[in-house]
Amino acid sequence: MKKSVGVDLKPPGGECGSVSCAWHGTVSVRGRIFRGVVRHAKSKNTAMVEWGYHKYIPKYERYERRKTRVTAHNPDCIKAKEGDVVVIGECRPISKTKHFIILAKLAEGEFEIRGEDLAKNLEKPESEPKENDEKQHGKAGESEKE
Repeated sequence: MKKSVGVDLKPPGGECGSVSCAWHGTVSVRGRIFRGVVRHAKSKNTAMVEWGYHKYIPKYERYERRKTRVTAHNPDCIKAKEGDVVVIGECRPISKTKHFIILAKLAEGEFEIRGEDLAKNLEKPESEPKENDEKQHGKAGESEKE
C-alpha cells in the first residue's frame, strides 16, 4: 500500500488487490482533482460522479447552473455508494470512458437537495383530490335527482 497518492488524503482501511486502485495498484494519479457526489454505483467497480458549477451569461447578466458527470473507477477498498461525497483524481485511461479514480470518501449518504428533488417530495398524494371530486359529483348528482 502506498503512503501517499500525491494528495493529502487518508488512505482507505481495507485491502482490495486491484491493479487499477490508486492506493494498492500501479495506477498513478496525475492531472486534476475534483470533489463530487456519486449518482450511480450500479456497475461493478464503476461510479458516476457529478458536481455542479455556475457559468456566467453576459447577455443576460446572470448565472446558469451546470453540472459535470464523469465515470470513475470505484475500488473495492473504498466501495462508494449513491449519495456519497467523494474525491476523484485523473489518471491514465482505465477503459473507454473511465479516466478518473475515486481516492477517498468524505461523507456517506449526503448530497445536496435541488429544486426538482423538493418538487417530488412536495407533491400531494392522488387520493385526496379524488375524494374531493367524488364529494362534488355526489352533490351535483343529488341536485339532478330533485
